[in-house]
Amino acid sequence: MSIQLGFTEDDLRDAAGPASFSRGEDYAGAVSGLDIGDGTIRATVPGRETYRVELVVAGRAGVAGACDCPYGADGHFCKHCVAVGLAALRQTVSAAPEPSAVAVPAPRPAVARPDREDLLAPWLESLDRDALLALLVEESAADPGLRDRLLLRAEVARAERPAVRDRVKRLLDAGALARGGYVDPEEAGAYARDVTQAVTVLRALIAADRAAEAVDGARWALWRLGEVYELAGGAEDLWDLFPPVQDLVAVHLRACRAARPDPEPTARWLVGHLLGPVGEVTGADPVDYRDVLGPAGLTRALDLATEAWRREPGGKAKRLREQLLRAQGDVDALIAAYATDLAPNGATHLRIARELDEAGRAGDALEWAERGLRAAGGRHDVDHDLVEWTCARYVRAGRLDDALTVRRGLFRAQGSLQSYRSLRSAARACGCWEDEREAALELLELLRAHASRGGVVPGLGHPARTLVDVLLDEGEVDAAWEAAAGHADDRQLLTLADRMRDHRPADALGVYLRLLEPLKQSTGDQAYDEVTRLLRSIRACHERLGTAEEFSHRLSALRAEFKRRPKLMKLLDENGL
Repeated sequence: MSIQLGFTEDDLRDAAGPASFSRGEDYAGAVSGLDIGDGTIRATVPGRETYRVELVVAGRAGVAGACDCPYGADGHFCKHCVAVGLAALRQTVSAAPEPSAVAVPAPRPAVARPDREDLLAPWLESLDRDALLALLVEESAADPGLRDRLLLRAEVARAERPAVRDRVKRLLDAGALARGGYVDPEEAGAYARDVTQAVTVLRALIAADRAAEAVDGARWALWRLGEVYELAGGAEDLWDLFPPVQDLVAVHLRACRAARPDPEPTARWLVGHLLGPVGEVTGADPVDYRDVLGPAGLTRALDLATEAWRREPGGKAKRLREQLLRAQGDVDALIAAYATDLAPNGATHLRIARELDEAGRAGDALEWAERGLRAAGGRHDVDHDLVEWTCARYVRAGRLDDALTVRRGLFRAQGSLQSYRSLRSAARACGCWEDEREAALELLELLRAHASRGGVVPGLGHPARTLVDVLLDEGEVDAAWEAAAGHADDRQLLTLADRMRDHRPADALGVYLRLLEPLKQSTGDQAYDEVTRLLRSIRACHERLGTAEEFSHRLSALRAEFKRRPKLMKLLDENGL
């Protein structure tokens, strides 16, 4: 009996792609700390640094993985994930017992293990000072990255303030990043690593009880990054910088909480930063600074944001003012700010409703939501979330008729399949679906006729195709087929053909043949898969019609036409075509 992991080498190759799989094979022998758990595999793999890898068996999807290397951090199944997967497969093969005629008892159910992270902190707390020092020396010797971080902390703890300041400035000097007055996107990754190192320096300052220096250093760094951002002319060339910049904001907040700087200048800095070039991409939220600013600081920040908003209504200043009102906890003032610029589709009304609901004022919240629906009237672009939020509140209060009224109005405004389904659910809850269904179908018929005469109904898209989708959703295939004439798109025609193949094979055959024709000009795996699928369906129609010989002639002609496409020929052979 062999041990089963739930994935194979082919699964690893599919997840990583041929290039990363090939590179991962070279690293498989270097995997260390392999820990195979119930559906999860963890290990480390050396590279420029020592990277941590976690694989998760994903059932039919094979295997998923996460690695903290730069390529893995972007969501890719990297070579380190491949290496760990291969190492796990090889270990399970080597651990498998020799074949035996003796019956092997069924394996015992896996015992749930406590989370490994939950074990770590209590164990570290149980060690005395000497044991902790010995552990750090041992681990830093085995992990160059950890050793470098500890050395950096030691250097920063002993360095004078000017030396630390100069080090941060050298790291954030744009240097190679900016050439000829613009930012070179190819250098952004290297610069991001320098920003990360600057963050490490600032964390070391906090650990050394020099949080005030870390506050100043973080503010200078964010100002410098604002210059880089403006030089780049936007965010599209600086994606690599976003995570370390957000780390920089986080370390600034942590330093502020440790150093407790004067609230007034902190308020001025925070407003200036959030209204500056990188404010909107750093993830800073005034609510997080509530304990640092205190009531006086929050008031000062709100005054500054209000002045900026009055000079230039809308944009960053408007959002910042709303954030600061939320931080102050003044719900009525926040609602008054929202109410100065209500979106016509009801989206702002929903924001107000949610703020009131969170404040425990459910009645006021529902009233604002209802005002939003009335303001949107029969607009086809009424805010979807507003409709859902309001109907959910009606259902919760037992006001099913009110929910049905909203759903009916939305269907009349949009005439979409989704609004039809929502209307059906609401009407069934009220026990009146048959009447509603008849009226809804009549409306779609009228809209289809209006559109066929050249009439335009804003926001309703293609009423004839919506009618086809609705009839299919209702299971009325023959009626959908009649409605589809001259209106349905290829997706709908294929669905119709599949669903009427058994009882209307001639009509289905006509659809399949029509859809096959343009595919003859296409190449590639996706096109070949679709050709094969259609040919199987065409064969089924001919068998149902008793014209199997005609299909044989058709298939022979097609194979002769495409004999120079070996991948397609192989696929047809595999499917018995």
